[in-house]
Amino acid sequence: MNDLTDLFQPQVPAEPRLTSLSHGGGCGCKIAPGVLTDILRSSMSGLPLPPELLVGTETSDDAAVYQLNAEQALIATTDFFMPIVDDPYDFGRIAAANALSDVYAMGGRPIMALGLVGMPIKTLSMHTINRILEGGASICREAGIPIAGGHTIDSVEPIYGLVAMGLVHPGQVKKNSGAQPGDVLILGKPIGVGILSAALKKEQLAADGYAALMAATTQLNVAGPELARLADVHALTDVTGFALAGHTLELARGAGVTARIAWPKVPLLPGVRELAARGLVTGASHRNWDSYGADVRLPEGFTPVDQAILTDPQTSGGLLAACAPASVPNVLAIFARLGFAAAAVIGDVVARQDHALVIEA
Repeated sequence: MNDLTDLFQPQVPAEPRLTSLSHGGGCGCKIAPGVLTDILRSSMSGLPLPPELLVGTETSDDAAVYQLNAEQALIATTDFFMPIVDDPYDFGRIAAANALSDVYAMGGRPIMALGLVGMPIKTLSMHTINRILEGGASICREAGIPIAGGHTIDSVEPIYGLVAMGLVHPGQVKKNSGAQPGDVLILGKPIGVGILSAALKKEQLAADGYAALMAATTQLNVAGPELARLADVHALTDVTGFALAGHTLELARGAGVTARIAWPKVPLLPGVRELAARGLVTGASHRNWDSYGADVRLPEGFTPVDQAILTDPQTSGGLLAACAPASVPNVLAIFARLGFAAAAVIGDVVARQDHALVIEA
């Protein structure tokens, strides 16, 4: 009788893994830097720019900034992507933390967010979709802000993210283009998120690797506002889809300088080098290098594994600060007090050379 009962029970198809529904996960979904530059060059030219717009698209900065009055400027940004992990709650958390990061990277504090949701509603259950949204909401609660609205569509691939808004004093806006020769470069989080996510998608990431991935990607970059109050912090950005190399290049190009990275000093997430050596890297890593590799000078003996890590797309990556040498202890102390245990000095800034980015062994 039990067999007959089972026979007539409605069969609920198993849901696919979230990462199987996306052609690329996290910030690895970004359009390649060179292609994006061409798109923006043609689409943004000739548009009027009001004087209140303190930061626009001119230096590929992390967010737009619009001055409201003498004491306040509005930071506006948006970020969304396809799943980087299979757990829907964790996906929502990562996507929300990543979107809020751009507000922190401008030196501001978030005040509100709007949800951006695209879901294959015939493929994913309402429970799964709700868990994604709950994950995003949990991060916004941690940041002390509401999700005050948003927009949803039925899409082929799952997409989630936020429009994020924040406030900053106009005199404390930290662009990515303010670096000066003599500055020291400090990175707030270890890199290797893309490699860990590639291993996860191929079901080759151990539990401790997943824990490291989640800890890094859901840690809010709350050091940004405190760093912005330091006059000797000259530039600030966050490291995301264009990788450590790409975002350091943006910093150097914007300031007309050369950034030098001391490669052995760059902090890595656990197991990243070993996974990269097994070929567990993202396609975005190769696209990144094709877009900007000509402006990067590598040291002799720099291996393909090292290059894959250097160009590995980060999702909700760390802040990258350029500061005067005298401010290094203060910057490191802020990172340490706020829980960024891996923050480290990774290089410096010099007058412009033949390459905008130099990697030193």
